[in-house]
Amino acid sequence: MALSHSSEAAPATRAQAPSQQTTDLNTRTAAQKFYFAAWRWHFYAGLYVIPFMIMLAVTGMMMMLLTQYQGRDGEKIRIEQGETPLRVEAQMEAALAAQPGTIVEWIGPKGDDLATVFRIAPEEGGNRLVAMNPYTGDIVKIWDRRTGWYDWADNMHGSLLIGDTGDRLIEIAAGLSIVLVLTGLYIWWPRGNWTAALIPNLRAKGRALWKSLHAVIGFWMSALLIVFLISGLAWAGIWGGKFVQAWSTFPAQKWDNVPLSDVTHHEALNHGHTNDVPWALEQTLMPESGSAAGLTGVPAQTSVTLESVIILGRHLGMEGRFRVGFPRGDTGVWTINRDSMSSDSTDPFVDRTIHIDQYSGRILADVKYEDYSWAGKSMAVGIPFHMGLMGTWNFILNMAFCLSVIFLSVSGVVMWLKRRPARAGRLAAPPVPAELPFWKGAVVIGLFCSLAFPLVGLTLLAVLAFDLLVLGHIPALKRAFS
Repeated sequence: MALSHSSEAAPATRAQAPSQQTTDLNTRTAAQKFYFAAWRWHFYAGLYVIPFMIMLAVTGMMMMLLTQYQGRDGEKIRIEQGETPLRVEAQMEAALAAQPGTIVEWIGPKGDDLATVFRIAPEEGGNRLVAMNPYTGDIVKIWDRRTGWYDWADNMHGSLLIGDTGDRLIEIAAGLSIVLVLTGLYIWWPRGNWTAALIPNLRAKGRALWKSLHAVIGFWMSALLIVFLISGLAWAGIWGGKFVQAWSTFPAQKWDNVPLSDVTHHEALNHGHTNDVPWALEQTLMPESGSAAGLTGVPAQTSVTLESVIILGRHLGMEGRFRVGFPRGDTGVWTINRDSMSSDSTDPFVDRTIHIDQYSGRILADVKYEDYSWAGKSMAVGIPFHMGLMGTWNFILNMAFCLSVIFLSVSGVVMWLKRRPARAGRLAAPPVPAELPFWKGAVVIGLFCSLAFPLVGLTLLAVLAFDLLVLGHIPALKRAFS
């Protein structure tokens, strides 16, 4: 995350540093040229990335704290527990009496002392949530769905509140952050002194202390940062939506002889920026009601109602908090869903989505974690991990990670300002280390990132063009950027 990760040069190298900085760059070896190019790319990436990374860390902490202490969709609203819950039909009537409209979704409680929640679409539009005591029918709370601080932070985190333009800017920042990590590790890589890489030197002072803390924290957090960046990119419009998700979407053809609509899960079940279905299913087509397809679900002599669908869900193993989405239109289906990404559970391995024919009650589709592709499985685990939803340990780890990202960002700027000579007319790149054994491998890694992340590739091409076409032909400017 730094603007400078360089390791301390050997004494001989430091002694030569002034002459190296002023020597004609054409006399340097290929390895030295690549080192300075990597440092410039690291610097450019840092200038762009650091504001985004601080924003992502701050809004990420906001969302995790709000989820931890307030919950999502009323999951932590407590009620006075009674003996026997009212029939679901009576609960629906009470919810609609308090909030007129069309019931869209039933959300079951995680425990017997928690509220049941109905999502209702009023005639004037939008979605409202109604939390009630299922034992008495008393309404505990009514509120607009996803219009609070969590949602502000979520929209800022994903789009800077400016839609697709913000999404693309953040996607570039996330991709460049991967480049930043890799180039930082290359520049800093310890050449013989691994102790300094693993344990901070708390006896150091000034810039040396900043550098030691930055290097050690950056080293230990680098792998986790890559995991967070890649899982976060799954939401991005280009890399996530157009490439990875399209490659790993669950194939609807696995549902044998089931009629399909022309509407995806994302269009049918998600609400605006809110994702209510598993990542691997978002681009999969929804099944349709009205055929003889499917397996026996609701018993043949039983009416297909919310109550019978809930009973079926529990019979199929849905425990605690899960959701039932109502059919939309004449060919819509009942959808039973438990998704760790929506905080329904802390275990992504029990995620499950079941579609029920609204007329016959037959099971048209039943998708579990083990049915996903390897990429779908990775995201099914990676996204709730990214959001801190896999338990207290995950929340604590992610909070520490976000604080570390902020420290790395700030300390990178501080180190550069402390190292850069006063009134120096250049960026003041670090001295070239005595050994550069890995530069060819670093080139390969850079090429891989460019191919794997299209917007990163375009950005790196722009930087390369700037290096070759501008810096390469203007010596004074080239020296200023060294």
